[in-house]
Amino acid sequence: MRKFYVTTPIYYPSSNPHLGHAYTDVIADVIARFKRKEGFDVFFLTGTDEHGFKIQEHAKGAGKTPRQFVNEMSERFEKLGEALNLSNDDFIRTTDKKRHWPGVELIWKKIEKKGDVYKKKYKGLYCSGCEVFKKEKELVDGKCPDHDKEPELVEEENYFFKLSKYREKIEELIKKEEVKIAPESGKKEILNFLGKGLDDVSVSRSVEKLSWGIPVPGDEKQILYVWLDALSNYISAIGYGRDEENFKKWWPADVHCVGKDILRFHSVIWIGMLLSAGLEVPKNILVHGHITSEGRKMSKTIGNVVDPFEIVKEYGTDAVRYYLLREIPAFGDGDFSEKKFKERYNADLADGLGNLISRTVALAGKHESIKELPGEDIEKKVREIKKEAESFLEKFKFNEALGSAWKLIHFADRYIEEKKPWEKKEESVTVVKNLIYISASLSEMLSPFMPETAERIKKKIQKKEKSPLFPKLK
Repeated sequence: MRKFYVTTPIYYPSSNPHLGHAYTDVIADVIARFKRKEGFDVFFLTGTDEHGFKIQEHAKGAGKTPRQFVNEMSERFEKLGEALNLSNDDFIRTTDKKRHWPGVELIWKKIEKKGDVYKKKYKGLYCSGCEVFKKEKELVDGKCPDHDKEPELVEEENYFFKLSKYREKIEELIKKEEVKIAPESGKKEILNFLGKGLDDVSVSRSVEKLSWGIPVPGDEKQILYVWLDALSNYISAIGYGRDEENFKKWWPADVHCVGKDILRFHSVIWIGMLLSAGLEVPKNILVHGHITSEGRKMSKTIGNVVDPFEIVKEYGTDAVRYYLLREIPAFGDGDFSEKKFKERYNADLADGLGNLISRTVALAGKHESIKELPGEDIEKKVREIKKEAESFLEKFKFNEALGSAWKLIHFADRYIEEKKPWEKKEESVTVVKNLIYISASLSEMLSPFMPETAERIKKKIQKKEKSPLFPKLK
């Protein structure tokens, strides 16, 4: 079987999971389910990045040890996966000394052996929110634009990775699309960034500043910097440093799904690390935008943070998956509001998909046995729409792939109104036969997006169950 390896970023559990995490989870899950349907042997990875200064400080603020804190928070991210019905094959934690640490230590040793790490005293502006050193030109009014906070002036001796050495090679890989960045705007952003030159990057902190993390091999006074530790999860989870056979089976990654705020880390630092260690680079980096709430960036201060657990509890897993995949543009920013959610739910799910399945079940109930063999014209139309949806999925255009499924729903509705099987009884068997085929095809098309709904559609058609697929919301 052909293999396919897809990942989410490993999430930083300094606070509870939010809707942005849910969106990344769901798009990675759709890719994994679609590829399995195509016959690939799929490995789908997610997890949590549990070291670093922010974790250390948040744990202290909560009156807990870092270990207690990350155990509780990591469990929340695992439970989000369950709430969203993810089909992930693994959940990696960077605090896992048996599974993660050997891979991190090995990649460090490979990079060190290559002569690509060195130690020097450094003075710079450090943003604890980004876990990165900032240049003056990256600040707005002296503050980090992402966290609206002045970075701390840090002076210490750290290890640095010779990232600048790999600038031209990284640029070449991206230009030739050996590492393909989607969308094109993400590719242009990174090429523009590389065109300005690269600095070497700090890959450790002194143990006096940061004690919560993986010690630098051979130097217990230094702790590996969070990005070198975190990014290595993609190889440590599949056996790098402990199970070479399994690692070779799955690597390189076919798709890394990331938010646009961490694109540079994945397309520059990560690629540089892999080149230094003599490892293959990932094939695709899929970049998605941010989700706002009521048109504004989600913020605890504003009070507009959307809890994914609450909306799943209120409206159901598949309704939430559908909204995120249909309403959020494939590569752009999107907005969540309860008003929009209910409008989309009622129009597309209750009145659209749900109504079609109800009508089909009602018509099928008048006939004892109907074989699901469609007419030639119907089969051709369905095949055409399915092919269109698959083409969109291959390009990671999830909202447009769902648009194709709804195109089939609208076609079926027009077909019913045109044929009027309740009036023309001599045609009713043919019409119902075609509607059953369309419904079964919809179930197949929707299975990567709304797995529970896809299964329920099949059961309703087979057993002629009349209960609504999606009750109307008030």
